[in-house]
Amino acid sequence: MGYMTVEEHSSTLLHLKRSPGIRSWSLLVGVASVGLAAAYYSSDSILWKLFYVAGCLFVAMQNMEEWEEAVFDKTKNLIELKTFSLYALVLTLWKKGDEKVVLDLTQLCDICVQEEKVRYLGKGYLLMLRLAAGFSYPLTQGATLGGRNDVEAVAVLLKRFLGLEEMQQRKQQEEVAEYGEQEEQEEQDSLDNSSDSDGEADKL
Repeated sequence: MGYMTVEEHSSTLLHLKRSPGIRSWSLLVGVASVGLAAAYYSSDSILWKLFYVAGCLFVAMQNMEEWEEAVFDKTKNLIELKTFSLYALVLTLWKKGDEKVVLDLTQLCDICVQEEKVRYLGKGYLLMLRLAAGFSYPLTQGATLGGRNDVEAVAVLLKRFLGLEEMQQRKQQEEVAEYGEQEEQEEQDSLDNSSDSDGEADKL
């Protein structure tokens, strides 16, 4: 799967992982090469040459994709979303380069594919986790460019692992049954009202 790869998959645990793609590494090498070339052919002082290289590396890391992980644990009923950014790590002087979000697995009610516009590169796709509380959270911070099939494959895997399709079908059946009971009750009420009206008419 191009969107996320499966690190571990069991009946109670699903661990997904995503790393920077070829585009990110190519951008890093390309921009770094520009900085090295500028420093090599420049007649400026060593400090300026170091500035050229460091500046290009900084720009490349800023546009680089992040390392992301998603852990769905049925035993703990938790969803852990982890993000590691090389840019944030350097920007905070090696103190903090990762973020972690913990969600309640029992509140997850749906998973869907969402289209997102990526500046200068076209359309991208990512998965959205819809919670019963009424808000949604992206499975990954970055979208996959032109890879809807890969994203849908991850969505199918997650729904099968969590049993969301069976839960949604059961909910629909319960709603249909409840609607049928309401109709029967309304029909019974209307029959009772009509019989009461007939009884009053007979008394008159």
